[in-house]
Amino acid sequence: MNSLTILRYPDPRLHTVAKPVAAVDARIKELAQQMLETMYEASGIGLAATQIDVHERLIVIDVSENRDQPLVLINPEIVWSSPEKRLGEEGCLSVPGIYDGVERAIGIRMQAMDLEGKLQTHEAEGMLAVCIQHEMDHLMGKVFVEYLSPLKRNRIKTKLVKQKKDEERDGDR
Repeated sequence: MNSLTILRYPDPRLHTVAKPVAAVDARIKELAQQMLETMYEASGIGLAATQIDVHERLIVIDVSENRDQPLVLINPEIVWSSPEKRLGEEGCLSVPGIYDGVERAIGIRMQAMDLEGKLQTHEAEGMLAVCIQHEMDHLMGKVFVEYLSPLKRNRIKTKLVKQKKDEERDGDR
């Protein structure tokens, strides 16, 4: 199966707000599988459908050490977040090679449908909680660099635009 193309910041499509998944059908199951394969191939721990230019509320995550505990979350909603927050370094498959500090709730409770269409409740803390919050931001059209100062954000944007131009030029050779 071919991996999907991950949109790269500052692509404006990353700012599209995702719509709820209408039905957990064969198309959604296939999309989730393709997203997992794409995420693993890119050495990521999470991927939102928005990042592959599908604007539906679907995310895949696997923060396990052995990369063997995939989590598919359909129409996820955070129903509680801890008031305690922690600053942690984040990266993103849509912002390759860039890492910076983002403050996130240290614990969350969320609800989402699984691949069978059943509503599940998940409690998460640590890396999983951070990853869920990060991917859910994507569904709302927000990229982690938007938490950074305008100066940092502009530097990142300039760097990634230059990188893309260099790659396109090198590809033409």
